[in-house]
Amino acid sequence: MVTRRLPPLRALEAFARTVRLGSARAAADELGLSPSALSRRIGNLETFVGRKLFTRARQSMQLTDEGQAFYEAVNPHLEALARAVESQSDNLSLLRLHLGVLPLFGSQRLFPRLAELRRSQPLLHIDIDTGPHIEGRVGDTLDAGIILSRGPASGLHAVRLDYNKVHAIASKDLAQTLGDKPDAELLAKQTFLIHNELPESFRAWKAELGLHDLEPAAIDQYDSGQLMLEAAAQGLGIAIMHDDHLKRARDGRLTDLYGAEVESPYSYWFVCKPTALEERPVRIFHDWLVRAEL
Repeated sequence: MVTRRLPPLRALEAFARTVRLGSARAAADELGLSPSALSRRIGNLETFVGRKLFTRARQSMQLTDEGQAFYEAVNPHLEALARAVESQSDNLSLLRLHLGVLPLFGSQRLFPRLAELRRSQPLLHIDIDTGPHIEGRVGDTLDAGIILSRGPASGLHAVRLDYNKVHAIASKDLAQTLGDKPDAELLAKQTFLIHNELPESFRAWKAELGLHDLEPAAIDQYDSGQLMLEAAAQGLGIAIMHDDHLKRARDGRLTDLYGAEVESPYSYWFVCKPTALEERPVRIFHDWLVRAEL
Protein backbone atom coordinates (compact mmCIF):
# COMPACT_ATOMS: atom_id res chain seq x y z
CA MET A 1 0.00 0.00 0.00
CA VAL A 2 1.48 3.33 -1.09
CA THR A 3 1.06 6.21 1.36
CA ARG A 4 0.72 9.56 -0.32
CA ARG A 5 3.04 12.26 0.87
CA LEU A 6 1.18 14.91 2.85
CA PRO A 7 1.90 18.64 2.50
CA PRO A 8 3.35 20.39 5.55
CA LEU A 9 0.34 20.96 7.83
CA ARG A 10 1.78 24.12 9.38
CA ALA A 11 2.14 25.56 5.91
CA LEU A 12 -1.48 24.66 5.12
CA GLU A 13 -2.57 26.36 8.33
CA ALA A 14 -0.60 29.50 7.48
CA PHE A 15 -2.13 29.55 3.99
CA ALA A 16 -5.72 29.03 5.18
CA ARG A 17 -5.49 31.69 7.88
CA THR A 18 -4.03 34.22 5.46
CA VAL A 19 -6.93 33.65 3.07
CA ARG A 20 -9.61 33.78 5.76
CA LEU A 21 -8.26 36.87 7.49
CA GLY A 22 -7.41 38.63 4.24
CA SER A 23 -4.13 39.81 5.69
CA ALA A 24 -0.71 38.18 6.02
CA ARG A 25 0.10 40.39 9.00
CA ALA A 26 -3.11 39.38 10.80
CA ALA A 27 -2.43 35.71 10.05
CA ALA A 28 1.13 36.01 11.35
CA ASP A 29 -0.14 37.64 14.56
CA GLU A 30 -2.74 34.91 15.04
CA LEU A 31 -0.11 32.18 14.65
CA GLY A 32 2.53 33.96 16.70
CA LEU A 33 4.89 34.20 13.71
CA SER A 34 6.92 36.95 12.15
CA PRO A 35 5.74 38.01 8.67
CA SER A 36 8.88 36.50 7.15
CA ALA A 37 8.27 33.16 8.90
CA LEU A 38 4.69 33.11 7.61
CA SER A 39 5.93 33.87 4.10
CA ARG A 40 8.44 31.01 4.30
CA ARG A 41 5.73 28.55 5.32
CA ILE A 42 3.55 29.59 2.40
CA GLY A 43 6.58 29.42 0.11
CA ASN A 44 7.17 25.83 1.23
CA LEU A 45 3.57 25.01 0.37
CA GLU A 46 3.91 26.62 -3.07
CA THR A 47 7.00 24.52 -3.69
CA PHE A 48 5.16 21.38 -2.61
CA VAL A 49 2.13 21.94 -4.88
CA GLY A 50 4.09 23.55 -7.72
CA ARG A 51 1.73 26.54 -7.93
CA LYS A 52 1.99 30.24 -7.21
CA LEU A 53 -0.65 30.76 -4.55
CA PHE A 54 0.04 34.42 -3.81
CA THR A 55 1.60 37.37 -5.58
CA ARG A 56 3.91 39.41 -3.37
CA ALA A 57 4.50 43.15 -3.69
CA ARG A 58 5.54 45.75 -1.13
CA GLN A 59 4.97 43.45 1.82
CA SER A 60 1.43 42.58 0.69
CA MET A 61 0.19 39.20 -0.51
CA GLN A 62 -2.63 38.83 -3.02
CA LEU A 63 -4.30 35.49 -3.72
CA THR A 64 -3.82 34.28 -7.30
CA ASP A 65 -6.53 32.50 -9.30
CA GLU A 66 -4.68 29.25 -8.73
CA GLY A 67 -4.47 30.08 -5.03
CA GLN A 68 -8.22 30.66 -4.86
CA ALA A 69 -8.91 27.36 -6.60
CA PHE A 70 -6.49 25.59 -4.23
CA TYR A 71 -8.19 27.12 -1.17
CA GLU A 72 -11.67 26.11 -2.34
CA ALA A 73 -10.48 22.57 -2.97
CA VAL A 74 -8.51 22.11 0.24
CA ASN A 75 -10.35 24.07 2.94
CA PRO A 76 -13.36 21.73 3.25
CA HIS A 77 -10.96 18.85 3.85
CA LEU A 78 -9.11 20.80 6.54
CA GLU A 79 -12.45 21.35 8.31
CA ALA A 80 -13.29 17.65 7.91
CA LEU A 81 -9.89 16.68 9.35
CA ALA A 82 -10.44 18.94 12.37
CA ARG A 83 -13.89 17.42 12.96
CA ALA A 84 -12.50 13.89 12.62
CA VAL A 85 -9.77 14.55 15.19
CA GLU A 86 -12.33 16.09 17.57
CA SER A 87 -14.63 13.08 17.25
CA GLN A 88 -11.81 10.68 18.19
CA SER A 89 -10.31 12.65 21.04
CA ASP A 90 -11.19 12.19 24.71
CA ASN A 91 -9.10 15.19 25.72
CA LEU A 92 -10.92 17.97 23.94
CA SER A 93 -13.15 20.19 26.03
CA LEU A 94 -16.51 21.50 24.91
CA LEU A 95 -16.59 24.22 22.27
CA ARG A 96 -18.26 27.26 23.80
CA LEU A 97 -19.93 30.08 21.82
CA HIS A 98 -21.24 33.26 23.46
CA LEU A 99 -24.03 34.40 21.13
CA GLY A 100 -26.21 37.50 21.33
CA VAL A 101 -29.70 36.93 19.92
CA LEU A 102 -32.88 38.96 19.79
CA PRO A 103 -35.57 36.98 21.68
CA LEU A 104 -38.07 36.87 18.78
CA PHE A 105 -35.46 35.57 16.32
CA GLY A 106 -34.34 33.05 18.90
CA SER A 107 -37.80 31.66 19.62
CA GLN A 108 -39.16 31.75 16.06
CA ARG A 109 -36.16 30.88 13.93
CA LEU A 110 -33.09 29.73 15.85
CA PHE A 111 -34.33 27.35 18.55
CA PRO A 112 -36.55 25.26 16.25
CA ARG A 113 -33.36 24.31 14.34
CA LEU A 114 -30.74 24.07 17.09
CA ALA A 115 -31.30 20.34 17.62
CA GLU A 116 -29.94 19.59 14.15
CA LEU A 117 -26.84 21.66 14.91
CA ARG A 118 -26.35 19.72 18.15
CA ARG A 119 -26.61 16.41 16.30
CA SER A 120 -23.92 17.42 13.80
CA GLN A 121 -21.72 19.26 16.32
CA PRO A 122 -22.20 17.61 19.74
CA LEU A 123 -19.20 19.42 21.27
CA LEU A 124 -20.58 22.88 20.45
CA HIS A 125 -22.50 24.51 23.28
CA ILE A 126 -24.03 27.97 23.01
CA ASP A 127 -24.47 30.53 25.79
CA ILE A 128 -27.44 32.70 24.77
CA ASP A 129 -27.53 36.41 25.63
CA THR A 130 -30.73 38.35 24.82
CA GLY A 131 -29.56 41.60 26.38
CA PRO A 132 -29.61 44.97 24.57
CA HIS A 133 -26.97 46.55 22.33
CA ILE A 134 -25.76 43.25 20.90
CA GLU A 135 -23.72 44.81 18.09
CA GLY A 136 -21.71 46.98 20.47
CA ARG A 137 -20.80 43.98 22.63
CA VAL A 138 -19.58 41.73 19.81
CA GLY A 139 -15.87 41.11 20.31
CA ASP A 140 -16.14 42.03 24.00
CA THR A 141 -18.63 39.99 26.01
CA LEU A 142 -20.03 38.26 22.91
CA ASP A 143 -18.29 36.11 20.31
CA ALA A 144 -20.99 36.80 17.74
CA GLY A 145 -24.51 38.14 17.43
CA ILE A 146 -27.68 38.10 15.38
CA ILE A 147 -29.00 41.64 15.09
CA LEU A 148 -31.82 43.52 13.37
CA SER A 149 -30.21 46.50 11.68
CA ARG A 150 -30.15 48.85 8.71
CA GLY A 151 -26.56 47.73 8.24
CA PRO A 152 -23.88 46.60 10.68
CA ALA A 153 -20.98 48.82 11.65
CA SER A 154 -17.89 48.75 9.49
CA GLY A 155 -15.15 46.52 10.83
CA LEU A 156 -17.50 43.61 11.48
CA HIS A 157 -17.85 40.49 9.40
CA ALA A 158 -21.55 40.51 8.48
CA VAL A 159 -23.89 38.11 6.68
CA ARG A 160 -27.36 39.30 5.75
CA LEU A 161 -29.88 36.63 6.72
CA ASP A 162 -33.07 37.93 5.11
CA TYR A 163 -35.04 40.69 3.40
CA ASN A 164 -38.28 41.83 5.02
CA LYS A 165 -41.58 43.58 4.50
CA VAL A 166 -43.14 45.85 7.11
CA HIS A 167 -46.75 45.13 8.07
CA ALA A 168 -49.18 46.67 10.51
CA ILE A 169 -50.34 43.79 12.75
CA ALA A 170 -53.48 43.98 14.85
CA SER A 171 -56.06 41.81 16.53
CA LYS A 172 -58.78 40.57 14.21
CA ASP A 173 -61.40 42.45 16.22
CA LEU A 174 -59.54 45.74 15.80
CA ALA A 175 -58.92 45.07 12.12
CA GLN A 176 -62.65 44.59 11.58
CA THR A 177 -63.31 47.95 13.25
CA LEU A 178 -60.76 49.72 11.04
CA GLY A 179 -62.06 48.28 7.77
CA ASP A 180 -60.35 47.15 4.57
CA LYS A 181 -58.98 50.54 3.47
CA PRO A 182 -56.81 53.00 5.40
CA ASP A 183 -58.86 55.70 7.10
CA ALA A 184 -56.64 58.46 8.45
CA GLU A 185 -59.28 59.64 10.90
CA LEU A 186 -59.75 56.19 12.43
CA LEU A 187 -56.02 55.47 12.51
CA ALA A 188 -55.35 58.77 14.28
CA LYS A 189 -57.39 57.46 17.23
CA GLN A 190 -55.26 54.31 17.60
CA THR A 191 -52.22 53.37 19.62
CA PHE A 192 -49.25 52.11 17.59
CA LEU A 193 -46.66 49.74 19.03
CA ILE A 194 -43.10 50.47 17.85
CA HIS A 195 -39.86 48.68 18.64
CA ASN A 196 -37.59 51.32 20.16
CA GLU A 197 -34.64 50.30 17.97
CA LEU A 198 -36.63 50.23 14.69
CA PRO A 199 -38.28 53.66 14.36
CA GLU A 200 -37.86 53.87 10.58
CA SER A 201 -40.32 50.99 10.07
CA PHE A 202 -43.29 53.16 11.07
CA ARG A 203 -42.15 56.00 8.84
CA ALA A 204 -41.78 53.60 5.90
CA TRP A 205 -45.25 52.16 6.49
CA LYS A 206 -46.89 55.60 6.67
CA ALA A 207 -45.12 56.75 3.50
CA GLU A 208 -46.20 53.68 1.52
CA LEU A 209 -49.86 54.18 2.50
CA GLY A 210 -49.76 57.93 1.83
CA LEU A 211 -50.21 58.73 5.51
CA HIS A 212 -47.17 60.98 5.97
CA ASP A 213 -49.00 63.31 8.36
CA LEU A 214 -50.56 60.58 10.52
CA GLU A 215 -50.16 61.35 14.22
CA PRO A 216 -51.69 58.51 16.25
CA ALA A 217 -53.27 58.98 19.65
CA ALA A 218 -50.22 57.32 21.21
CA ILE A 219 -47.04 55.47 20.33
CA ASP A 220 -45.99 52.83 22.85
CA GLN A 221 -42.33 51.80 22.75
CA TYR A 222 -41.24 48.19 23.20
CA ASP A 223 -37.87 46.48 23.35
CA SER A 224 -39.32 42.99 22.75
CA GLY A 225 -40.93 41.76 19.56
CA GLN A 226 -42.59 38.91 21.44
CA LEU A 227 -44.34 41.32 23.79
CA MET A 228 -45.38 43.51 20.86
CA LEU A 229 -47.15 40.56 19.23
CA GLU A 230 -48.92 39.66 22.47
CA ALA A 231 -49.94 43.28 23.07
CA ALA A 232 -51.39 43.46 19.57
CA ALA A 233 -53.24 40.18 20.08
CA GLN A 234 -54.75 41.59 23.27
CA GLY A 235 -56.03 44.63 21.37
CA LEU A 236 -53.61 47.07 22.99
CA GLY A 237 -52.51 48.62 19.70
CA ILE A 238 -51.25 48.17 16.16
CA ALA A 239 -47.79 46.60 16.00
CA ILE A 240 -45.48 47.72 13.21
CA MET A 241 -43.41 44.61 12.55
CA HIS A 242 -42.03 42.35 9.84
CA ASP A 243 -44.39 40.04 7.99
CA ASP A 244 -42.11 37.14 8.85
CA HIS A 245 -42.84 37.65 12.54
CA LEU A 246 -46.59 37.34 11.91
CA LYS A 247 -46.21 34.23 9.73
CA ARG A 248 -43.97 32.43 12.19
CA ALA A 249 -46.12 33.36 15.21
CA ARG A 250 -49.07 31.39 13.75
CA ASP A 251 -51.34 33.27 16.15
CA GLY A 252 -54.97 33.02 15.04
CA ARG A 253 -55.82 36.18 17.01
CA LEU A 254 -53.71 38.36 14.71
CA THR A 255 -53.96 39.66 11.17
CA ASP A 256 -52.22 42.30 9.05
CA LEU A 257 -53.99 45.52 8.11
CA TYR A 258 -54.77 46.40 4.50
CA GLY A 259 -52.41 43.79 2.99
CA ALA A 260 -49.81 46.49 2.30
CA GLU A 261 -46.27 45.23 1.69
CA VAL A 262 -43.64 47.82 2.55
CA GLU A 263 -39.91 47.32 2.05
CA SER A 264 -38.30 47.25 5.48
CA PRO A 265 -35.27 49.41 6.21
CA TYR A 266 -34.05 46.61 8.51
CA SER A 267 -32.76 43.06 8.07
CA TYR A 268 -31.43 40.34 10.34
CA TRP A 269 -27.62 40.03 10.20
CA PHE A 270 -25.09 37.63 11.66
CA VAL A 271 -22.10 39.64 12.91
CA CYS A 272 -18.72 38.90 14.45
CA LYS A 273 -15.21 40.27 14.38
CA PRO A 274 -13.33 39.08 11.27
CA THR A 275 -10.68 37.42 13.42
CA ALA A 276 -13.37 35.51 15.33
CA LEU A 277 -13.96 33.36 12.25
CA GLU A 278 -10.68 31.65 13.09
CA GLU A 279 -12.20 30.40 16.34
CA ARG A 280 -13.83 27.02 15.77
CA PRO A 281 -17.08 27.69 17.70
CA VAL A 282 -17.72 30.85 15.67
CA ARG A 283 -16.73 29.24 12.36
CA ILE A 284 -18.91 26.16 12.97
CA PHE A 285 -21.97 28.25 13.90
CA HIS A 286 -21.38 30.72 11.04
CA ASP A 287 -21.13 27.98 8.42
CA TRP A 288 -24.18 26.14 9.76
CA LEU A 289 -26.27 29.34 9.93
CA VAL A 290 -25.48 30.25 6.32
CA ARG A 291 -26.38 26.77 5.10
CA ALA A 292 -29.48 26.44 7.28
CA GLU A 293 -31.17 29.55 5.81
CA LEU A 294 -33.33 30.00 8.91
